[in-house]
Order: sequence, then structure tokens, then C-alpha cells
Amino acid sequence: MPARTCPDFRHTLARPDRRSFVKAGVLGAAGLCLADLLKAESPVAHAPGSPGKVNSVIILWMRGGPSHHDMWDPKPDAPAEVRGEFGTIDTNVPGIRLSDMLPMSAKMMDKWSIVRSLHHHDAGHSAGDQICFTGYNSGPNPDENVHPSVGSIVSKQVGHLNPTMPAYVMIPRLLPGAGSAYLGVAHKPFETQADPANPGPFALPNFQLASGVTLEQVGDRKGLLNDFDRMRRDADRTGQLSAADQFQARAWEILTSPAARDAFDLDKEPAKLRERYGFMPAFDPKASNRCGAPNWAQRMLLARRLVEAGVRLVTVDLRWWDTHVKGFESLREGFLPRWDRAFTALIDDLDTRGLLDTTLVLAWGEFGRTPKVNNDAGRDHYPNVFSGVLAGGPVRGGRVVGESDAKGAFPKANPKTPQDVLATVYRHLGVDAKAEYLNNGRPIPVLPSGKPIDELC
Repeated sequence: MPARTCPDFRHTLARPDRRSFVKAGVLGAAGLCLADLLKAESPVAHAPGSPGKVNSVIILWMRGGPSHHDMWDPKPDAPAEVRGEFGTIDTNVPGIRLSDMLPMSAKMMDKWSIVRSLHHHDAGHSAGDQICFTGYNSGPNPDENVHPSVGSIVSKQVGHLNPTMPAYVMIPRLLPGAGSAYLGVAHKPFETQADPANPGPFALPNFQLASGVTLEQVGDRKGLLNDFDRMRRDADRTGQLSAADQFQARAWEILTSPAARDAFDLDKEPAKLRERYGFMPAFDPKASNRCGAPNWAQRMLLARRLVEAGVRLVTVDLRWWDTHVKGFESLREGFLPRWDRAFTALIDDLDTRGLLDTTLVLAWGEFGRTPKVNNDAGRDHYPNVFSGVLAGGPVRGGRVVGESDAKGAFPKANPKTPQDVLATVYRHLGVDAKAEYLNNGRPIPVLPSGKPIDELC
């Protein structure tokens, strides 16, 4: 979302009159930079059937379309133009084989599971984003949400685990399909904007005070604003500023909370763990982006920190798996070794910290890749069948749900849809997927179809 320019409240230390206060806005007068990032959200709700537990979700969004043939659904007996350049290996679960480019994943197959029969109908990147994030087809502009994303629905229905943290976070920026649509700005994701994949210290611009302002000054200013309570309520008889009071309180808590600031501080992590995910101490941006694979491993580590701190749903942008040209080279030299290392590090990390039982990890993209290798040694967009993987929460590891045909071209058995995956996510978080929200006066259900994938549990 566009960044808001915060006024320098050194110029507002004198008590403003009512008109200037209303013009500045509640947070403007305070000099805070969290406007439009957080709004009052519904009370905390626990997932049905899990009293006392607080469930969360990490979506590893592999934008561009990861190749199911070359990762999770290899076809070793298919012709070479379908099979591709990679071999297969056994996993620690008898009967399940993976691409030989995923040796670390194979050794912990018992901790995660695969759905091999996903399918939908649209081969456009942004249109596929919309289907997988919302459960609905895209509108005329597939880059704009017509329906709210899974994260926005979660923010609307179940809200916060921790009042000092946002309910829904996007690392690093908003993706097509991930917006809030008619649910409004209150349920947009908190975008970190800063990217832990970039060199240098990681610091969120939305956590910065106006130039020259200290937390002590803001504390004084907070006291001053308390004097305006009666003025605010008198100035807004419609209740809008009453809602802003809730927003101000949450923004204040996030800005000044050591726990919130620590949650976004990757420097708190031991170097050894960062290296386990894929941290490169001698950061080389050219090497990091070799073959189009940015160093998004550190984004995944940040996601773990955020769910540990109480964020309900974190979406991590892991683009760009669009391997049309020199696809095998890109996968071999960049994407697959990095993915294998970071994904297994995340699962291990969550498990070690006791978070895997409550954190559902979903890794997928907007579609798969074509069964037949193209003339550029790559594969093209293909929504007719593809794979996704899940771990944690209700998912039992070592399972394969559904089956594609001998060429990985169409579902052969037990077909599943993106709506089924979203229904699985919603059930884990206690979201009512049949609930309806008004859009221009018309009730729209959270999902138009789909049911949880019980075979995973």
C-alpha cells in the first residue's frame, strides 16, 4: 500500500485547536507512521476442537508456477520429453519418490505431505493468483482483487493472537490476489516493504518515527492526546474517530512494544540458524539472483519469527518460478537447492520450537508446468494438474493425496481444487468458509466451493 508521509510533530507540540486536530488526524498529531496499516479487528478466536491452542498459517507462495514434474511428482517412466533431465530418489517413507534435486526434503518426507491432483482452468499468472488466494476467478483486471484474499478473511473473522502484532503480514509486498477487496483497508496485509533477502540491516520503514522524534517525546505526546478524548467524541458523532481511537491504541502498542520490534529483527537469530536456512554472510546480489532465484530463504525465517510472535497468517513471496527458458539449468543451479534447504530448515525449526502442531505450512504456486519440455529446455504455464505441499497443523506427514496421469498432464485419481486447499486452511484457523459478507449489498460467501482435504489428516 502507498506509504503515508508522517508529519514532523515537533511542529505540533503546542496544543492544537479542534479544527487542526481533526485535520491532522489522530495519528498525524501523534507523529506515528502506522496509518492505514492496522485497524481494529475482531476478537481472538481459537480453532474449533483445539481449546487453548492458537493456530497460524505460513503460505510459501512460489509465484511463477513450480514444476511438479521436476519436484514433487516425477515421472521416471515417461518419455524423455516429459520426464526431463532429473532423476528420482527414495524418501524416508516407503513408496514415495521425489526429484533427485530434493535430497533434504526426501530425508524428512515423514514430516510433510503432497497433493498431486490440484487443478484449475486459467494459465495466467495473476488470474491463477486470484484463484489460489481467494477461491474465485479474477475480474477484468486480474491484478486487482474482486474478492478478499485468504489472509484478509482470516483478519476479518479471527483477528489477532497478539494485540501488538498485525493479524496478516505480507513479506515483502502485496501480491496480486492477496488484497482485501470489499473488506476494506482494515484487512489489508501489513507489508514489511523491507526485504530480508536484500543486503544490509533489515529494518521496517513502518516502524520508524518521524525524523528527530524519540519514543520519550511520543510518550509525552500520548499524554497530550489523552486530553483530547472529549474533543474527539464531540467532533465525530458518527463514531469514525471512536474507531480511530482503537486504531491509535494498537498502533501505539506496535510502535513501542519491544516484543513486536523484536519479532521483525532477524539479527536476533543465531548466525548458524540463518545459515541453515540459506544465509550468505558474504552477500553477493548477483550470486543471490543467479538463474532468477533470489535469496528468499531469509524471508521464510522471518515468517517463523512472526507466527511465533502471534501473527495469524504470513504470506512469503518466493517468486519467480517461471522457468520457460533454460528451466532445468535454473532449477538445478538456483531454485531447487535453495528451496530444499530453506523448506526443510523451516519445518525443522518449527518442529524444534514446538510450533509445528499449531502452524500449517502451505507451499504452492498459481499452477504447474507443461508435461512436455519446450524447445528452450523449459516448461510453460499449466493449470490442468499441479502439486502443492503441506506440513504442520492437522497435516500428518508422509502422505500423498491424489494422483496425476502417467505424463503428469491431468488428474487421474482424487482430483482436488484450490478451493479445497483454502477450505483446509480455513478449518485449521477456525474460519467459517460459509460465512457471507456484503459486496454492494449482495452477500458473497467466503468460498464458492471446496471442502477440507481430510486425507491429509
